[in-house]
Amino acid sequence: MSRVVLWLQLHENRLFCWVNQRLQHKMLDYLFNTLTHLGGATITIITALCISLFGQEGWRLAGFHCCVALAISHIPVAIIKRAYPRLRPYLVLPDTNTCKKPLTDHSFPSGHTTAVFSIAVPLAYTAPWLGTILIPLAFFVSLSRIYLGLHYPSDCLAGILIATTAVLVTAPIFG
Repeated sequence: MSRVVLWLQLHENRLFCWVNQRLQHKMLDYLFNTLTHLGGATITIITALCISLFGQEGWRLAGFHCCVALAISHIPVAIIKRAYPRLRPYLVLPDTNTCKKPLTDHSFPSGHTTAVFSIAVPLAYTAPWLGTILIPLAFFVSLSRIYLGLHYPSDCLAGILIATTAVLVTAPIFG
């Protein structure tokens, strides 16, 4: 089993380094430093609350779905971060490019990725045409976390899976 884990870790580190070190460009620095904040607590909570409080008809219900998915998805994130205290990549891998004020808490899973997908998926569920914009945008927020040296690809993948599961489990309530 350890050979499989080592193989996965090697390939994940290669993918991380490719995104974090090879894709470096001034325009991407600006883009990803801006996009990453869309997954932060302030933006996601305000977005979910505004849609639920000020939305019209079906959008209000979608906003409540976002609020519930956001809250529920962060329970496993908090538990997993404590149970599996994985160091952030910039603390482990040499020559990692990172943002100005990198986070120091644990890396796994990505809370920003979880949060942005907790908002994007219910809105895409409500209006599939909007999903063609929001899901790629959420993916780029997730990618920004790797680009900025804050998360490994598996951290982001776990965040996507946690958020999507929270949305799907709560969907019958709002459907």
